[in-house]
Amino acid sequence: MIDIQNSKDTREIPLQKVGVTDLSYPVQVLDKAEGSQKTCAKVNLFVNLPHNYKGTHMSRFIEIFHRHRENLGMKQFLFMLEEIRKSLDAERAFGSMEFPFFMKKQAPVSHAESIMCYECTYEGEVSSASSSFFIKIKIPVTTLCPCSKAISQYGAHNQRGIVTVKLKNSSLFWIEDVIEEVEKSASGGLYSILKRPDEKFVTEHAYENPRFVEDVVREVFIALKNFSKSEKPFSWFSVECKNFESIHNHNAYAYTEFSEA
Repeated sequence: MIDIQNSKDTREIPLQKVGVTDLSYPVQVLDKAEGSQKTCAKVNLFVNLPHNYKGTHMSRFIEIFHRHRENLGMKQFLFMLEEIRKSLDAERAFGSMEFPFFMKKQAPVSHAESIMCYECTYEGEVSSASSSFFIKIKIPVTTLCPCSKAISQYGAHNQRGIVTVKLKNSSLFWIEDVIEEVEKSASGGLYSILKRPDEKFVTEHAYENPRFVEDVVREVFIALKNFSKSEKPFSWFSVECKNFESIHNHNAYAYTEFSEA
């Protein structure tokens, strides 16, 4: 049959990205406790297209991703992109995969077990000469306002926030460990199940650990910079925190990033 995609194009306009977007697909990712977990991802896959090619073969993106769907750890994601790049004879391949990551979590006093959901995203790029991989994790936290605590005779206002970390990865790490460090950097973490003794504990714990949005970002920065004593898994990272204010008609925000010199 005629292959229109492989025909010549005379307009001399290269395209930086061509491919497929918003592909919903069941996948399997690494899990510290269970080895792996099944989830469902929204996937974007691209290659660059030289000026002399009319189009690319869209079906190959799906075929290759389908073969890798049950083994999509961080390194494997880059292997999958490299296979796409070679299959489509491209200089570069790009991809992102957004998925809910589920983690078992026990309440602090009753130890009632439930499951928390965290939004994660893989972002990768490969060429014949280099590759890069980023993972983004969104972690909900609770914060208690230090100023409110200082000026009030009793009580202090608190709010739920979202800490987003984006990490450039150079060695294996566990998503669960990053989540734990972020939650420790806030006034507290969130839980799906809290009994009354648990609620008392987390309320009082937050009161004893007040954090401005700026405090959270700085504490997370320190935790990620010191994440591993034996090796440095992150050559670059960013940290942002958005607090959904409970007594103001706006949100509070802070951001910073780290890069090796």
